[in-house]
Amino acid sequence: MQNTIARRIYDFLKQFPPFSFMAKDDLITICTKAKVVYLDKDQIVFERDQSYQDHFYIVQQGAVKITRPSGDIIKVVDICDEGDLFGLKVTSGNTYRTTATANEETILYTLPMGDFSAFAKANKAISNYLIAIYASNIKDPYTLQHSGDLLNTYEPDRNTDLLGIEKAKYSTKIISCSPENLVKEGAKLMQEHKIGCLVVCNDKKPLGVLTNRELRNAVANDILREGTAVQEIMAQPVICAPPDVTVGQAQLILLKNGISHLIITEDGTSESKVIGVLSKHDIVVAFGNSPAELIKEIKRAPKTKILRAAWQKAMVLLQRYLDQNLPLSHILNIFSELKDALLHRTMELSLRKMESDPPVDFVWLALGSQGRNEQLLYTDQDNALLYENMPDDESEATKSYFIRLANRMNKRLHKIGYAYCPADMMGSNPLYCLSLEEWQVQFSSWIMNPTPQSMLLSGIFFDYRPVYGSNLLLDELTTHIYSQLTTSSVFFRFMAKDALKNPPPVSFFRNFLVESDGEHKDEFDIKNRAMAPLISGARVLALYHHIRDVNNTAQRFERLSQLEPENKELYESCAYAFKALLKFRVKQGLKNDNSGRFINLSDLSKSEKLKLKRCFKPLRDLQEVLRIRFQTQNLS
Repeated sequence: MQNTIARRIYDFLKQFPPFSFMAKDDLITICTKAKVVYLDKDQIVFERDQSYQDHFYIVQQGAVKITRPSGDIIKVVDICDEGDLFGLKVTSGNTYRTTATANEETILYTLPMGDFSAFAKANKAISNYLIAIYASNIKDPYTLQHSGDLLNTYEPDRNTDLLGIEKAKYSTKIISCSPENLVKEGAKLMQEHKIGCLVVCNDKKPLGVLTNRELRNAVANDILREGTAVQEIMAQPVICAPPDVTVGQAQLILLKNGISHLIITEDGTSESKVIGVLSKHDIVVAFGNSPAELIKEIKRAPKTKILRAAWQKAMVLLQRYLDQNLPLSHILNIFSELKDALLHRTMELSLRKMESDPPVDFVWLALGSQGRNEQLLYTDQDNALLYENMPDDESEATKSYFIRLANRMNKRLHKIGYAYCPADMMGSNPLYCLSLEEWQVQFSSWIMNPTPQSMLLSGIFFDYRPVYGSNLLLDELTTHIYSQLTTSSVFFRFMAKDALKNPPPVSFFRNFLVESDGEHKDEFDIKNRAMAPLISGARVLALYHHIRDVNNTAQRFERLSQLEPENKELYESCAYAFKALLKFRVKQGLKNDNSGRFINLSDLSKSEKLKLKRCFKPLRDLQEVLRIRFQTQNLS
């Protein structure tokens, strides 16, 4: 490669997917056609509804903010940094769906769309990567309703999870009609055979398809008449694929064309005989541990060991999502639903083993990282139980019942893989299994008489979230807490000071601050040194603004950016930094089979270290906001 610029681009791109999947000669070829673009902060790369350009972009240095309108506000849907690609045309549309803006001074590489598309079509690994990126931005898995059960006994094997290269299994049960058949005849065939797709054929060759979508559209547009023929409303031209189509290829075809059924023919064209039909549901079943199927399995689990097996599948799913580089917000949304289903079913199984029904309403609370919907890996438990007030003569028996219930719950979670909390911050601890009145007294004490110890507990208990039981009961407690916060400014000062105890985790010479002794000597504590200051800062500011409906750290910052326009840029940077840090920790945890908290910096590439340091940039400014607003310097 004679071109030194192209060589530098090649050396950079080969580190990142999907370019890391390309053959060396192919990547070299496309790099010779690359261009370098320099952007100032806030410079627009492209705008929503603008026609697609003939190239797409990769961030070489800096960051690019991707936004789209959401009601009256502009929502940040992603921030692309080093190695991320954007602006790639994957759908059949002709315009961009988002706006891309430089978040800081940025250097981009552009690559020709046509050349890359040709390589992508010929490379299954690239196709699967693009499927994952595109699918994560257009669809919430929980809107899909699928049938079919998975085996209850399952031993996860990540090698079997890479199904994008396997041949798709399609149905050879073909129900067809002629184009001249009446629509009502076609609909009757679909109903009789309980199918979602009728293939319209002429001499066994496909002309189109009739699905529920076409029937609905015909009704909605008032074009159905007594004599309407199938050919008048069928979807055409028909989209076909050959018998050896892979799961990954089939999913990409379905996504690109916005269809639910793929027609399999002898040679993959509409000029040959129909031999099968492949549906979206077939793709879901092929991938097996999809979120929708996992939730269904969790809800039906009869025993704790089945829940444990289901959660092991979830960890395989997590690894796949990270390998595919899906946006963290998408991953968190999925795992929030999965975890809530797991906790809900665990409580149902625990209640079945009790000698009687609960004497009063109660609610099981997730605390800490689980309460914030930030827990992706196996960690220790943080939970509590809140129950309805009882007369004095029944209070002891009621408390005894709920402690026994909490014990069952904690034991089951332990069997699933969540260790007991070393500090015993669990519902089975009588200190944290309390009536509404007792919890009100406890929170009032923390708020009105703040101490270093109460700040430690506040960092756990103020991030609560209901996962089973009476939300009305919790609403009463929340209302009480915010009424107390209104009268106590000293509490915010203590909480802000606690958020300042960890300075930005780099030294004067821009080196990482690592542990100086102990078991983790010379390792970087990403939890305490990088994530905790953001978590604590978001918490105190959210409580200060009485933000009641959001617990997640990144979402708290996003809400704060709307409430404080003067700090909008800072809070958006904090939200991005936290998501990047959490994703980094989860990747390290899965790689090393631990919590991901302590990182050996020598294991990181230069690029990874730079990305990590970029996340520290907003910390100093955030802590300055806390220091000034809450006057923490006046506290002894």
